[in-house]
Amino acid sequence: QVQLVDFGGGLVQAGGSLRLSCAASGRTFSGYNMGWFRQAPGKEREFVAAINWSGEIFYGDSVKGRFTISRDNAKNTVYLQMNSLKPEDTAVYYCAAHTRGFIYTNLRDRSVYDYWGQGTQVTVSS
Repeated sequence: QVQLVDFGGGLVQAGGSLRLSCAASGRTFSGYNMGWFRQAPGKEREFVAAINWSGEIFYGDSVKGRFTISRDNAKNTVYLQMNSLKPEDTAVYYCAAHTRGFIYTNLRDRSVYDYWGQGTQVTVSS
């Protein structure tokens, strides 16, 4: 069983920045593929960013150039640095883990993830 705790959301003005963190349990975090998704009211959960076990990074089109995903295997933590925030970035952000160990897969597909965090609210005011 893997537990994910995501935090760091809040209220920020348009153009501002936030950094989300996701702390994971488990002894083989270095082999996990990690992702961030978001869900706005009335919309489907949307892919934001992912980083695989080898450090390869993927971004959704709407956040490219503004968001940066990174991981610290020593701390079992993945981060999402969000810059130049826009009101349309307002959503609940969830981290997710694909834990089957050192496997390449399509991390844009939310169905491949085994575990999810509880979500953290990000609100961007105009």
